[in-house]
Amino acid sequence: MNMLAPSELAYVPFVSVANMMRLVHHIGIERFLTDLATYIEEDFKRWPEFDKTPRVASHVPGGVIELMPTADDRLYGFKYVNGHPKNTKTGHQTVTAFGVLSEVSTGYPVLLTEMTVLTALRTAATSALVGRYLAPKGAEVMAMIGNGAQCEFQAMAFRAICSINRLRLYDIDPAATAKAKRNLESQGFEITCCSSAQEAVIGAEVITTCTADKQYATILTDNMVGRGQHINAIGGDCPGKTELHPDILRRAEIFVEYPEQTRIEGEIQQLGPDHPVTELWQVMRGELTGRRDAAQLTLFDSVGFATEDFSALRYVRHLVQGTDFAENLDMLADPDDPRDLFGMLARSAG
Repeated sequence: MNMLAPSELAYVPFVSVANMMRLVHHIGIERFLTDLATYIEEDFKRWPEFDKTPRVASHVPGGVIELMPTADDRLYGFKYVNGHPKNTKTGHQTVTAFGVLSEVSTGYPVLLTEMTVLTALRTAATSALVGRYLAPKGAEVMAMIGNGAQCEFQAMAFRAICSINRLRLYDIDPAATAKAKRNLESQGFEITCCSSAQEAVIGAEVITTCTADKQYATILTDNMVGRGQHINAIGGDCPGKTELHPDILRRAEIFVEYPEQTRIEGEIQQLGPDHPVTELWQVMRGELTGRRDAAQLTLFDSVGFATEDFSALRYVRHLVQGTDFAENLDMLADPDDPRDLFGMLARSAG
């Protein structure tokens, strides 16, 4: 018997990128998005139960590296994520991520998973879930401004959850639009490619902005946005990075995840610290109203919050238990005597 062989307590289930993609295809991407949205909604509805804090951001040359933690009374989760807009020029992803879910009672991790793919899925699922509460009734057309890595995920989620199948695409890089058109037409979407953001919003009931540059930008001006539309603004997600002209914000009903974080990172960083916003958890619990009428301009000022990652980790853990979609990693030292970690190390030399 090998006295140094890992015990059961040493192992942590790990979901690789390959297994995450295999899992999504096994479930079906639209069902995966719909079920994930259900988990996200469940956790928003129990919002007061969570330990919440704005994410910890380290702004570095060319981007940002962030930790996003949260916990309830049973589980603790965090995500490591970066955002480096110029990465694509060197063949790197703009966003990469991994996440951990742990049991509060022992502190032991119960899941380690890639979250580059999973973050794209949870971001899209959150957008479409909010769209179900805020988009105009019977909406059929969405403008997608910014056709990078998140574009197709947003489209798939809005179709699965909000039944939107007609898309108007625009990106400053025509190659990005061509890529999105190719991918989305293969999924059965009706696509119109546009030559400007102003053209893209014509006839769209939902407008999604998803650009990457880390700067104050004006993707939409006030004259481009009409009454009754819903704006899903997901590109402005750190200090100094926005997409919308402030005049749009002043006439829209603004919905946010966690005001303490959104006021630092979201579109509303352009407004005063007391500008009124509505928290989504209160809408989902029925305590406050989402869309009131057909003429209302609604805005989801999305920056992404840790509870959404917690929901995604919880969902993936449920899916992979007892399957081969996760592999065991020997991650945790587990000496025979919990007080004798040194002895375990010393004996390993033999």
